[in-house]
Amino acid sequence: MIHPATPPLTLLCTLDDLPEGSSKGFGSDNVFAVNYGGKIYVYRNHCPHLGIQLEWAANQFLDNSGSMIQCANHGALFVINSGQCVSGPCTGQSLHAIPHQIINDSIWITAS
Repeated sequence: MIHPATPPLTLLCTLDDLPEGSSKGFGSDNVFAVNYGGKIYVYRNHCPHLGIQLEWAANQFLDNSGSMIQCANHGALFVINSGQCVSGPCTGQSLHAIPHQIINDSIWITAS
């Protein structure tokens, strides 16, 4: 029986590096991760409206309440658990979710 090749994985960080309620960008992979409600969400760091990066400062992807992802350029708000834009010029569009795995308390994505 032939098994398909397993795509290589890229380590983003350990879970300890991404505490509950925080976000962290990974420029070399152009992605960011959010730890929210005990779950990890990983998205492409790319606003669907202008195609720019979302953060307003290093590792700052969340609004002041910490409950939404916010684009620094025009304030668009995205739901953390779905990436859906609910406010701003890209309302109805979504962030691109990146498949990830938690292995040995670390966050891994498929190498791109």
